[in-house]
Amino acid sequence: MSKKNIEDILIELDKILRQRKDQMPNDSYVTSLYKRGNSHINEKIIEEANEYIEAVDKKNKVDIIHEAADLWFHNLVSLSLNDISSNDILEELRNRFGLSGLEEKKLRKK
Repeated sequence: MSKKNIEDILIELDKILRQRKDQMPNDSYVTSLYKRGNSHINEKIIEEANEYIEAVDKKNKVDIIHEAADLWFHNLVSLSLNDISSNDILEELRNRFGLSGLEEKKLRKK
């Protein structure tokens, strides 16, 4: 998959999540998450993180990919509910290029 296609996926997901938030269709899983709020979405993220960890522990590549997608998706729902886009996260990651993880952690403590 090309870089353009990957960016398109994030753009499309952001668009769909915004539409669900604006329209709140009753037949939407995302709408049901939005209606239950941050606490419920946080519980889903923890659940998906645990499933991801289990897949990693089993070293099952197909399950790792599936659970990582679930975890990413629920994180995107949380971000959207809080008016944050995937682009905001990508910008934060871009700003960290050239900065070691250890140095970045030191800067956060200040």
